[in-house]
Formats: sequence, C-alpha cells, structure tokens
Amino acid sequence: MIAFVRGEVAAVTLTSAVVEVGGVGLELLCTPNTLAGLRIGHPVTLPTSMVVREDSLTLFGFADEDEKQVFELVQTASGVGPKLAQAMLAVLTPDAVRRAVAGDDVHTLTRVPGIGQKGAQRIILELKDRIGIPVASSAGGTPALTEPWREQVQQGLVGLGWSAKDADRAIEAVADEAGDQPDIAALLRAALRTLSRT
Repeated sequence: MIAFVRGEVAAVTLTSAVVEVGGVGLELLCTPNTLAGLRIGHPVTLPTSMVVREDSLTLFGFADEDEKQVFELVQTASGVGPKLAQAMLAVLTPDAVRRAVAGDDVHTLTRVPGIGQKGAQRIILELKDRIGIPVASSAGGTPALTEPWREQVQQGLVGLGWSAKDADRAIEAVADEAGDQPDIAALLRAALRTLSRT
C-alpha cells in the first residue's frame, strides 16, 4: 500500500492533483479543501489511501492523517464506498463527522450528497462505538472548534446555500460578538451581513 506521496505538485484539477514523484506523475483524488492548499510547482507531502478494484487502482490524497483515518473508518459502515467517504469529507471536517456520529445528528450527515435519512442512521449505528471523540476537544484544541454556537451558525449558513469555507470565514468575522451567552439568531444575521458584503 502507498501510505503517503511526497513530491512536487504538477497539476491541480477540480477533483484531483498530480504529484510528480521521481519522474512519475501520480494522480490523487482529493477533497476541495485539500486541493485549495496545493500550489503547482511547490513540494507537498500528502497521506494517501489506495483503493484497489478489479479494473483500477485509485489513490486518494488527504490534507492530514486525521482526514485519512476518518476516510478509511467511514468505509467500514455498510453502503459507504470511497466516493461517498470522500464526499463526506468534502462537506464535513473529520471532527464534524465525529460529532455528528457521536451526537446522533442525522441532519448533519444528510447534508452530504448521497446520504439519506436511513443511510445516516445506519452510519451512526455502525460507527458510534468506533469513531472516537472529536480531536479538537480530546487534544485541548482551540475553543473555536468546540463552541456549540459556531456549529449552529455554520449549519444555518450552509443550509442557506453558502459553502462551509465561506461560513467558517463569516463565523470568524463575528466571533468577537459572541460573548458569554451567544445569541445564535443575532450571530447568524451578523454572519449573513458579512457574507453579503464579500
């Protein structure tokens, strides 16, 4: 198995990146967030997961080991293949996947194209005891990732059609207004004003 790829970024498309390793260009399928961090001509090291099929060998590339581990773990749930696992990580961060599974949050999982109500319930049932707690809270990460209001505002913005990346940017812009007792509705309105100005 190929655990990681280190080399120079030769090309970036909407769904994949080509990394030149020893004169060979390896194509890695990546999420939009991973691709956004790549620059053509720059060196990169990407953890990878190889999916072997009868008619193909496919390499999936990830921003970090955590993303790779969640990608491989969610595929152990019945009905989840590599494409759906990658779609989950395109819509949700690894910690958001963990929080959704641990908190029986069917709504969050159904935001992923290809996951319906029953599929989300099955994923929660099969992964709940194995997915673990969010890394940010277990490692004493920044409060930014653990404050519940942030996730509520993000869900509201994504539900209104904004991308997760735009939502996160707007949330950072209004974080100072949160205070000790955040007013979710007011923060959501403030975040929408921020986005409408951009």
